[in-house]
Amino acid sequence: MEFYPFMKKIILLLFVIALSFSGCEKDDICDTNTVTTPRLVISFYDVTNSSVLKNVTNLKITGEGITDGVIFNGSSLINGSTVSIPLKTDADATTFSFILNYVSTNPGLVNEDILKFNYVREELFVSRACGFKTNYTLDPQTPYVHTDAATADKKWIQYIAVKNSSIANENETHLEIYF
Repeated sequence: MEFYPFMKKIILLLFVIALSFSGCEKDDICDTNTVTTPRLVISFYDVTNSSVLKNVTNLKITGEGITDGVIFNGSSLINGSTVSIPLKTDADATTFSFILNYVSTNPGLVNEDILKFNYVREELFVSRACGFKTNYTLDPQTPYVHTDAATADKKWIQYIAVKNSSIANENETHLEIYF
């Protein structure tokens, strides 16, 4: 009979240990260093000297149907010669309005070009905490369509070069715009 009280203590100890582990579960927090859906990285260059990055000021970039946009000199997504803009994850094309001199009081200086980016999407599972991300590949035949705004004036974007059609991270330039 002396064995029975000792057994009770072991069973109680195992029960307490099991109970303590039942409250533990993996944290479902997505690490900030985890690569998620990348944005399209565009660098701006001087059309007269194509090897020189060109700082852009007074540029507003807005998505189709959106009034607020990415504005140079007021957004962390932009430095003087580079911008990162999001593409749609639920469509195979995204259209943006690039408005140069958008703050000018002289309407003749405001110049709007429209860029429609065409791509294929690939959805990838990242983790339970982070969910899915979407990578993009620009269409090899027509990666973009460049048009003038509804009020036709001379396009301010002179030339566009696709540097990397695979948009899987934000560590490199995908497009170069010359103006």
